[in-house]
Amino acid sequence: MSSGDVDGIVLSLPIADRMRAMLFYREVFGFEALGEPAEDGVPEPLQFEIGRRTRLMLIPSGGFGWVLGEGREVAPTKSHEVLLSLTVGAPRAVDDVIGRARRAGGEIVAEPQRQPWGYTGVCADPDGHLWQVIVAAAATS
Repeated sequence: MSSGDVDGIVLSLPIADRMRAMLFYREVFGFEALGEPAEDGVPEPLQFEIGRRTRLMLIPSGGFGWVLGEGREVAPTKSHEVLLSLTVGAPRAVDDVIGRARRAGGEIVAEPQRQPWGYTGVCADPDGHLWQVIVAAAATS
C-alpha cells in the first residue's frame, strides 16, 4: 500500500465523559467537533479534524471496548501506549497550549522546557491521554 492509497487516519481514544472531553479539546487545542449535536449537545460520533487527512475520535470507554471486539478490554486508566504530539511554530505557542490545558483541568505532566530535540511540554487530557506540544529544535535556534 502506498500513501496515495490512504484516504485518512483516525486516531481513536477512550473517554469517560463526552461533554467534558469535547470542551477540553476545544478549549485547549482549538479543535471544533464535527457534525450536528446529539441530544446531549455533543456530536455523535465525537470527532475532530486535526489535519488534512487526520481525525481524532473520542469514544466512551464502553463503546471503545465494543469497537475492539468481544473479549477485548480497554487499557486501564493512566495506562498509555501512545504519546500524541502537536507541533507548533514557536515556544510561546507551547506555553499557551500548556497554560490552556492547566486552566481546562488537564494534568501537566512536564512543564514547558528546552530539550535537545526542541522546546516542549506534556499534558494529559481529563482521561489521561498524553499530548506533547513541541516546537522542533531547528525552529527555536
